[in-house]
Amino acid sequence: MVEVADAIETARRRVLAGLDTGPGPADKDAASFRRRLDAHLPELARLFGGLYGTREDWAEQLTALVQQAARSWADRPAELKVLDAVREQDTGWFLSNKMLGGVCYVDRYAGNLDGVRDRIPYFRELGLTYLHLMPLFLAPEPNSDGGYAVSSYREVNPRLGTMEQLRGLAAELRANGISLVVDFIFNHTSDEHEWARKASAGDPGHSDYYWIYPDRTMPDAFEEHVREIFPDDHPGSFVPMPDGRWVWATFHTFQWDLNYANPEVFRAMAGEMLFLANQGVDILRMDAVAFIWKQLGTPCENLPEAHLLLRAFNAVCRIAAPSLLFKSEAIVHPDEVAQYIDPAECQLSYNPLQMALIWEAMATRDVSLLAQALERRHNIPAGTSWVNYVRSHDDIGWTFADEDAAELGINGFDHRRFLNSFYVNRFPGSFARGVPFQDNPRTGDCRISGTTASLCGLEDGAGQAVDRILLAHSVAFSTGGVPLLYLGDEVGQLNDYDFALEDGHGTDSRWVHRPHFPAARYARRHDPSTPEGAVFAGLRNMIAVRSRTPELAGTRLLDFATKNPGVLGYQRPGDGTRILALANFSDLPQTVEAATLSGFAGDALDVLAGAPVSLARGIVLAPQQFVWLRVTPLS
Repeated sequence: MVEVADAIETARRRVLAGLDTGPGPADKDAASFRRRLDAHLPELARLFGGLYGTREDWAEQLTALVQQAARSWADRPAELKVLDAVREQDTGWFLSNKMLGGVCYVDRYAGNLDGVRDRIPYFRELGLTYLHLMPLFLAPEPNSDGGYAVSSYREVNPRLGTMEQLRGLAAELRANGISLVVDFIFNHTSDEHEWARKASAGDPGHSDYYWIYPDRTMPDAFEEHVREIFPDDHPGSFVPMPDGRWVWATFHTFQWDLNYANPEVFRAMAGEMLFLANQGVDILRMDAVAFIWKQLGTPCENLPEAHLLLRAFNAVCRIAAPSLLFKSEAIVHPDEVAQYIDPAECQLSYNPLQMALIWEAMATRDVSLLAQALERRHNIPAGTSWVNYVRSHDDIGWTFADEDAAELGINGFDHRRFLNSFYVNRFPGSFARGVPFQDNPRTGDCRISGTTASLCGLEDGAGQAVDRILLAHSVAFSTGGVPLLYLGDEVGQLNDYDFALEDGHGTDSRWVHRPHFPAARYARRHDPSTPEGAVFAGLRNMIAVRSRTPELAGTRLLDFATKNPGVLGYQRPGDGTRILALANFSDLPQTVEAATLSGFAGDALDVLAGAPVSLARGIVLAPQQFVWLRVTPLS
């Protein structure tokens, strides 16, 4: 077997032999590439060897991978190389308190890519610095799992535009201080992808790109340990092919899982990743990271090799597209979510636990689970960031840890049943107007669909609903990380109950919270007498205050016990001062006593209101009221 050191030297020698070394810009580019190659090739080789070192051809595969990275660097546009140099010097650029994210479906929000471009002035008005365009690549019609069944990573869905238009949009966003984020669906492709078509035709090379077996022997063995993800779509993890073979499909019958035990797959997907980076994509949302490695006799989730794969992909990017970042999407146990957050793995991560527990606290009017989670599970490694959100394109699942709940005397199973009942308006007194997703009365399993406004009760009128919307966002905006808005929620968009009338949407209730652009609501955003105007003004104030409040940069959070189960509290540390955030999730006024606040000087500043506050007699919060207080610790 080839030793790692020998593989490194062979790969380095062959790659450097192909670099331009003449005077001028090419020489500068070559020197830059050589510097990064020397810095990151040893780690890439170690990781690649850890994944594939038992194969006779692993060293040749490594050399081919690095040559591929060199070609990608040679093709990288000059303006992106300038950005690479800037961000290599400022690796924490995404930790700024001026970061604000927005997410949307291109067609539903803007019609097409040119429509997104036309909305850039609005994005600047709102303060966006990060725009996530939901899956926009070629996919089967009409059943595409919302675009997550990719038929080509290099072709934009023609209904939305072209790759040239995407490249132009990325450049214009960049000129306006907005980073482009797209989904990188790398656990699977659609069954219409070129690789899948060749595998279906019996091509042995491409059959090895997927987990394909001639009969049920191996599928049955794997399925002894693997859970069903979408049993309504198909039982187990394998689906039959027309020729009688069986292929792994974790999620939907038309989404075939890639076989990363084959280094050809790793190299192919690294090529797709670098191609997107060279179009001007700044951040890749790494879809379904927990599922990317399979091993017989295991659940095939969160295996150690999944982390090696992510680190290896990172090492490739540090060589050929060093400003590209990864964001993990792992809707799994909170301890497992945290395992993917690392500067060498995924620099950003969705924060599904916080999202779920904001809604839990809203329903129970008790912040105990949310406060516990912030104390135990919020702080993450330096150089990484949460992406905090109130809701996304996906459903709401109750991802809290049962062992955490048990410490508070809460039975996890019963509590999930209550939350599901509450948010689909089956619980007496509920204000929510959610829709069940994957409802299973037999097991009690259910997840929740619905826009923020509908889940907060805006369909029945404004009043407390507006307060709830702002309260929920106040947590996402102040706990630390990149706050993310599902665009349209900032004007209180409601559920679209006609979703089932559209082709391919009838059996997926998540389309209820993916409405088309709410033009009438946006037109009322500057009228404070309307619910749209009240929500928009409240969020704009939070955005503006956050951007000028240095304590809210980064992700570090200090806990603060309010001694009141209805009031959430936490601190964001600064230089000699802190922001003390207090949020009343109760329907009644609540007090944080003076003794509880006695660790701070008596005078504080409410940065949201721009007004001084005395702590000497405690703080009384109205129902759903929140404050961000700049305080000075006494010691």
